[in-house]
Amino acid sequence: MSDQRLPKPPAIDAMQVAPAPGSNYPDAFKPRVAGRAKRKLGDALGLKNFGVNLTTIRPGAASALRHWHLTQDEFVYILEGELVLVTDAGEQVLRAGMAAGFPAGKADGHHLVNRADHDAVYLEVGDRSAGDAGNYPDDDLVARAVNGVWKFTHKDGTPY
Repeated sequence: MSDQRLPKPPAIDAMQVAPAPGSNYPDAFKPRVAGRAKRKLGDALGLKNFGVNLTTIRPGAASALRHWHLTQDEFVYILEGELVLVTDAGEQVLRAGMAAGFPAGKADGHHLVNRADHDAVYLEVGDRSAGDAGNYPDDDLVARAVNGVWKFTHKDGTPY
């Protein structure tokens, strides 16, 4: 007798996708996101045109360095806890049930910071546009997507 509760392809149990801790940032920037773990649901499901991550942020950690994308849209939906959204306009608290979107090419650096005393969980969706670049207004960092891999340089173009 089969267990009707177990998902069958194309469905998955999101919690069975192993969390990918840390970051692909250069070493100097990794501590700022050390409390982040992403379950790469889009990859687990074989999605090619957009990514979907179920992300957990521990207290004191950030989702990313404050950034904006040249060609990729981003969307976040808060599932549990609360996170502080930091943008060029300032800060606001996002709680479970709230969403935020970041249109491609809009030079408004953003990231999420967990200032609470418990984990926060959110769903992150972004497209995988070719030729994207990430701009980091607060840091000497630029990211460029090259053949699906992020390459990081200083703002003057020298590599890390």
